[in-house]
Amino acid sequence: MAGARLGAVLTPRAVDFPRWYQEVLEKAQLADHGPVRGTMVVRPYGYALWERMQAEVDSRIKRAGAENVYLPLFIPEGHLRREAEHVEGFDPELAVVTHAGGKPLTEPIVVRPTSETLFGELMARWIQSHRDLPLLLNQWANVVRWELRPRIFLRTSEFLWQEGHTAHATAEEAARYARTIHLDVYRDFLRSVLALPVLVGVKTARERFAGAVDTLTCEAMMGDGKALQCATSHELGQNFARAFDMTFTDAGGVHRHCWTTSWGCSTRMVGALIMGHGDDDGLVVPPRLAPVQVVVLPVRADDAVLGTARELVEAMGRAGIRARLDDSTERGFGRRATDWELKGVPLRIDVGPRDLGSGELPVARRDTGERLRVPVAELPRRLPALLEDVQAGLLAGAEAARAGRTVDTRSVDEAREAARTGFARIPWRVLGEDGERALAGDAISVRCLQTADGRIPDDVSGDDVLAVVGRSY
Repeated sequence: MAGARLGAVLTPRAVDFPRWYQEVLEKAQLADHGPVRGTMVVRPYGYALWERMQAEVDSRIKRAGAENVYLPLFIPEGHLRREAEHVEGFDPELAVVTHAGGKPLTEPIVVRPTSETLFGELMARWIQSHRDLPLLLNQWANVVRWELRPRIFLRTSEFLWQEGHTAHATAEEAARYARTIHLDVYRDFLRSVLALPVLVGVKTARERFAGAVDTLTCEAMMGDGKALQCATSHELGQNFARAFDMTFTDAGGVHRHCWTTSWGCSTRMVGALIMGHGDDDGLVVPPRLAPVQVVVLPVRADDAVLGTARELVEAMGRAGIRARLDDSTERGFGRRATDWELKGVPLRIDVGPRDLGSGELPVARRDTGERLRVPVAELPRRLPALLEDVQAGLLAGAEAARAGRTVDTRSVDEAREAARTGFARIPWRVLGEDGERALAGDAISVRCLQTADGRIPDDVSGDDVLAVVGRSY
């Protein structure tokens, strides 16, 4: 168990969770602060995690039928002003360019905070008839939102993300596609790859995306009981279509406005990984996500030891396992093992002369600290099942932790008290907008509205609709 681990020198989470988070960023070599306040530098290991996330999400987006494009970083300020509610929601976060080429600009340029308005302009140009619909687009890009209280991966002035934008012939089709993205892309990825059991539901009017008629959200509980919004999907109605005259001619020759959606997730998911699974020894990375699933550590620079270690890594590669050999034996074994523990690699195999003599090698699980002894010849065959066991264990552990910190309540006061340490569920008809405002005064928000059995509600006025409330990042 945990006592068998070598242990990393980190502030315990229970003592100071924010400090623990910052230490993990530094000691696991994930990210650093950029030269401009609020920006971040993503280091190679942190970026490898993001690349794996990006690949998994991108493949799901493409299975949903969307195609990738790239749009400019700069948006004329006038474009944003054409959808008043949208720009009002982003106004405090905008970075605006007023000079370029040594001269004042005739029209200020906004550095992309999101691309609804630019997509609206271009999609209106590209759509003519019902044969052009649905138009399903996605881009991977950076965005800038001037952040007053930055935290790396959680809230930074520049971050990486994907944003999808679609246009449809009917409201029903748009709503159906937004749910497809939300459930088959975001929830599936977060649950099956990141091993995070997210709550899915709709945002209240107070929490809804600026300019949307409905916002779907995936909410995860972090290790300190707070919520983190991991992904959102927005039904935009015809708001942007009307603002940008995005119309099509239907089969009967009638001109109609499109119905649009937008949806996105970002490098915030790296923060979700850290805080959702990390422990007092550092990161814990689910095997399906891990850039390195198994690290092999020769105990010393012995020819037989190094030869066996190299052969083992090659055999695991042939078996489809992402394995890494750390043969930097000039560094002490304990230091190397601790460094990989900090990075959260799911399995570690130690190779020493005595182990070779016995014909078995010790395999250490990062999630439980358990050490198994496996015959050398059987390792490539047995490790895939062991990795899947680690994956399932992380999901089960996260589900149990969330269940242990979620309380059903019947009053605003009960919900306020429960939200101090986790989530509270309260009937939406009991809480209502007045109760939501009251909780907001204590920095408690409604994370989502969902049915009693955890589904996205079709009608939030139903008696079975619950508000999930909590403190958030």
